[in-house]
Amino acid sequence: MDATPNLKLPYILAAQAQKHVTHNEAIRALDALVHIGVLDRDLTAPPANPADGERHIVASSAIGAWAGKDGALAAFQDGAWAFYTPRVGWLAWVGDESALVAWNGSAWTAAGAGSLNPAPLVGVNTTADVTTRFAVASAASLFNHAGTDHRLNVNKASTGATASVLFQTGYSGRAEFGTTGDDDWHVKVSGDGATWREALVVDRNTGKVRFPNTTLGREQLSAARTYYVRGDGSDANAGLANSPSGAFATIQKAIDTASALDMSTFNVTIRIANGTYTTTQTLKSFLGSGQIIIEGNVAAPASVLINPPGHGFTGTFVGTYALKGLKLVCGSGGFGAGIYTIDQGIVTYEAVDFGTCSMHVYAFGGQITAIGNYAISGGASRHWLAGGPGAKISCAGRTISLIGAPTFSNAFAHAEDLAQVRATSNTFVGAASGRRYIADALGLIQTNGAGASALPGSLDGAVSGGGLYVSGPFTP
Repeated sequence: MDATPNLKLPYILAAQAQKHVTHNEAIRALDALVHIGVLDRDLTAPPANPADGERHIVASSAIGAWAGKDGALAAFQDGAWAFYTPRVGWLAWVGDESALVAWNGSAWTAAGAGSLNPAPLVGVNTTADVTTRFAVASAASLFNHAGTDHRLNVNKASTGATASVLFQTGYSGRAEFGTTGDDDWHVKVSGDGATWREALVVDRNTGKVRFPNTTLGREQLSAARTYYVRGDGSDANAGLANSPSGAFATIQKAIDTASALDMSTFNVTIRIANGTYTTTQTLKSFLGSGQIIIEGNVAAPASVLINPPGHGFTGTFVGTYALKGLKLVCGSGGFGAGIYTIDQGIVTYEAVDFGTCSMHVYAFGGQITAIGNYAISGGASRHWLAGGPGAKISCAGRTISLIGAPTFSNAFAHAEDLAQVRATSNTFVGAASGRRYIADALGLIQTNGAGASALPGSLDGAVSGGGLYVSGPFTP
């Protein structure tokens, strides 16, 4: 043999003259082939002014001094181009691409193009680490199909874990979608990477969509629901558990949350813990045929005191609210009714203790109905006032306990402006001071045969301006 089998380095033969020539040729070849690093692999002609020792991989369709040397390793040595035919497995570092390539017998291809299964870390133009084991720094990424379909799978270990796609700005989260913390599908956003707000949730069992932070959609109930309110709760809670970490702190938060639902045919109950609540509660419209029940302590209503400077419960709304187990002391800061409806709203009440208020029950439009027994322990200008077309206050067959002879400075019952007070078959326990009733401006008070003294008070009633007090049977 005249040369080595792999690198084809020339041997020094026996009795050869000028042995140094053969030896230097082998050294020159080693210099070209060991730790191959080429400048590029895309030139078809040699550069004009090559440096001694620079190397290139000859591109296809080569011309000039490189003609016919496609794929060969070209090394500029001693002022001339030397060409080396690659062997399978040769590796070369391509400088202008920062890439390692290998000769596969017919072409130079990316080294490691075979299977890397498993590879502990893969970084493409960036560095992967033990948390982000696959990392890519690129203007774009493509996951193409192999055949017809392509599916990106993101798996998690358990229901309570997270499988999501996170979008960041400066490595701070701004948007995320996936199954985050449960198996429902969530879409959420953040302005700072710390506080997140859910924009959309799709229920995994029903496919129903809700929008927790918008009015574009409402969660539709499939069963009755209860929210809890207690003084040591927080309005940042979900309100669904009777504990400091689960309950709301304010009644208004519970009303706001319930009124944002599509209640369908189900009721929502707001259970209020014993304590004093000092803000006006604004009743709001809601969807559905159910009702919102606001319930305190039915056995001891005085344990849940509603004591705002203005109204206790009021609002312009569509729907039915039921109040029970509460004591109402309202209006210390000026005008304030315990229950005040406007326009179309409907409110029912039972097991309520009306303490001192500017007015106890005021229907300015809407309807207010006593559906159970209750107590009056404090005075007011009026216990019942119905004013305006369509306004109606009803109380039939109830026992009303008058505690401490409360005083009504205007009248116990007052109907005006085409409104009605219907108080029939009731039992009053105790006494009250003040006028029994006023019916004026076409207002109607109906006691269904109970007589002029049917209502409590120390002074006779009065009728004026076309008002009507009906003590006998009446059909409107």
